[in-house]
Amino acid sequence: MRLKQGRPRSNTRDEALNQIDFFKFIWLNLKTLSAKEQPYSEQLHKGASADTHKRANELRHAETEAEKKLWSLLRNRQLKGKKFRRQHAFTNYILDFYCHECKLAVELDGGHHLDPENKEHDTARTRLLEEYGITVLRFRNYEVLNKPGKVLERIADSLC
Repeated sequence: MRLKQGRPRSNTRDEALNQIDFFKFIWLNLKTLSAKEQPYSEQLHKGASADTHKRANELRHAETEAEKKLWSLLRNRQLKGKKFRRQHAFTNYILDFYCHECKLAVELDGGHHLDPENKEHDTARTRLLEEYGITVLRFRNYEVLNKPGKVLERIADSLC
């Protein structure tokens, strides 16, 4: 007589139900992990969709002059040894620059941000980011291009 190999089967209905309850318990607890226990990419991007990541990648290749200037000053841990990311996908948004270690977002605003509708959108976005514990600094493109030292000083003061 030949015995089947593989996973042992439950002998009783109760054992099978206990296994199902166990797996439900594991699944529910995986969904409610603390931030420290969540996978790194989930902490970093907070569920950003594939479309948001794709759009962020497109924006990296179509940067403004102000973004180029600031990136040249932040990249490669030049400011207080902190790593910045550019065009970083976070939830449904794309942050111009983001330091994950310090939870600091730096946003550059062009002229279209003066429009009342865009200001309202920026305010709501900032509120959401602050709910995640992220500090948001906003600079006008003009400031970055003409007073980069002052911009860097404000960013450095906000780093952890």
